[in-house]
Amino acid sequence: MFEPSPSPTAVTEMYGRLRAEAGRVVVGQEEALELLSVALFTGGHVLLEGVPGTAKTLMAKTLARLINARFQRIQFTPDLMPSDVVGTSVFDLQTGHFYLKRGPIFTQVLLADEINRAPAKTQAALLEAMEERQVTLEGERHPLDFPFFVVATQNPVEYEGTYPLPEAELDRFLFKVIVRYPAEAAERDVLRAYDRGFDARELEVERVEPLISPEDLGRVMDDIRAVTVDDAIIGYITAVVDATRRSPDLLLGGSPRASIGLLLAGKTIAALRGRNYVTPDDVKNLAMPLLRHRIILRPEAEIEGLTPDRVIERVLAAVPVPR
Repeated sequence: MFEPSPSPTAVTEMYGRLRAEAGRVVVGQEEALELLSVALFTGGHVLLEGVPGTAKTLMAKTLARLINARFQRIQFTPDLMPSDVVGTSVFDLQTGHFYLKRGPIFTQVLLADEINRAPAKTQAALLEAMEERQVTLEGERHPLDFPFFVVATQNPVEYEGTYPLPEAELDRFLFKVIVRYPAEAAERDVLRAYDRGFDARELEVERVEPLISPEDLGRVMDDIRAVTVDDAIIGYITAVVDATRRSPDLLLGGSPRASIGLLLAGKTIAALRGRNYVTPDDVKNLAMPLLRHRIILRPEAEIEGLTPDRVIERVLAAVPVPR
């Protein structure tokens, strides 16, 4: 196991080992893996959007194994009930008492697969857990174990039988990551691995070994909080988010949670890259995955063919970068 140290170099070395081990089984998704790692070390959650077969489930399972965390998967469907997610009270005929049958949400890494296929009432079962790291059942609060990391997926092209995620739920995801097709060379590497007998369903067989424990993860997160953020960078973050609220292309801009997320994720990516300070480039690199799901375009902007990513590019181009 990794022995944490407050040194940024030690954090970078640890992250390099995690990335190298993950790269043994996840090929061609380096950007998505990095953002998943940033979210995990920041204490946030991630919404992965991509077509089937682009390794979304594999990335979540691999990351859970690397940090030696419990993993659960929930397949969201139109008939899924909130009790199927959080659990319910069950009467025991032998004892004559009710007991709590915990749902799959009581885990450490939760994959909410095709989250937009369940109605809003079931989606809402995740809200308290994602924000407060607890579940309330029958008026009693049940804390969730550390870490509690939600990775949700949705298909960007198939909308029949789906329910849009409400803004309150979207805002609880630190990042929305677009999972694209791998490059041709990377896809050839995937085929070679399967030709040699690779099986993505059996990470234990593939000898993906845990590198850190949840306790190690908590200590590293404490070290990351010590990363310095200059007042000029804080001003830049607030200016970027405020510009989304004033953009003529948008009905809804970033929330204060977006500003906080940009600050904390900036500290994390700085530490993972070996620095104890945040730069404007850290903010710019994270702005798109952090803001794209929190903004709503005006109808006329959509008619013009604008996308959330394009609007964020305009915002970043218009906000002065601190020296």
